[in-house]
Amino acid sequence: MLDIYLVLKAFGFFMMIVIGIPGNLYILLKFTFIRINKKKLLPTNTILMTLVVMNLLIVLSRIIPQYLHALGVKHLMDDTRCQIFLYTYRVSRAMSISITSLLSCHQCILIAPSAKHWIYFKQKMTHNVLTIIITILFCNLVIHYSAISNAHSNYNATTSIYTLHLIYCDMDFQTYYTYIINGAIFAFIDFLFVGFMVIASSYIVYRLVHHGRSIKGIRSSDRGQGRTAEYKASRAVIILVVLYVALFGLDNSMWIYTLTLFNVTANMNDARIVLACSYSALSPIVIICTNPKLKQCGKSFQMRNLLIWKKQNIVERNIQVTCISK
Repeated sequence: MLDIYLVLKAFGFFMMIVIGIPGNLYILLKFTFIRINKKKLLPTNTILMTLVVMNLLIVLSRIIPQYLHALGVKHLMDDTRCQIFLYTYRVSRAMSISITSLLSCHQCILIAPSAKHWIYFKQKMTHNVLTIIITILFCNLVIHYSAISNAHSNYNATTSIYTLHLIYCDMDFQTYYTYIINGAIFAFIDFLFVGFMVIASSYIVYRLVHHGRSIKGIRSSDRGQGRTAEYKASRAVIILVVLYVALFGLDNSMWIYTLTLFNVTANMNDARIVLACSYSALSPIVIICTNPKLKQCGKSFQMRNLLIWKKQNIVERNIQVTCISK
């Protein structure tokens, strides 16, 4: 008889794959298409494009191995593959939180008042988004390099009690102090970026409320014009941040709890992985529903299909008329 827990786990990870890969690929391809045709991409869309790339890497390096394990695939990875997959996952996860934080800070600066110092920050942020992203990536590559030395396959391997068991792989920290220090550092970095998100999002909410009050007395015909692109983009960023804080906040809370345990069970790691990876699968839905560029692409695609369908109908009718006349 099949284990109900494994069936539910396999189904859950399968749904995350089905939603996460097509959703992120759709956004990536659409932004690439816009970049090729229009020769430029808005800084916000550049940040979102980086986010979906990291989301795809998280799905490939973490969710797919979890799904295969739930299906009963054993001994999938050796030491080298474990190091590659864990390093990719940790860097991608760190980039996901960093880029989401960058997105909220960038939007915060964009909707700030047009004071002299804010204009300076707006110009610097707009012109150097790619440089900032590359710098963040380099820092995360260096910070998480320790994952390579600590990771190894759990097939025929002996580990200490200070080990994180991650399905196919283990991260053995050897000593209690290394285990605690490693966990505390990464938890601190995560909460630091979450703090940036919360502060930036709180300011965005303040500006939106202020903006809403300022247009309250405007005629209804002009009120729609008051809701600028920045206003709509700000709401989209807030939704992403709320989703992130809810999921990754629970994940980090569980991570802190595991620091008090000498031997973390596989079920505990499964729960953390579901929380950590859900953002990668669900955020594309938010991005597609709130990004005007993606909406325009979707409408253009629908209109193009409608025109093709109408032309085919006209051609078929002409053929039928010709046949009848003959």
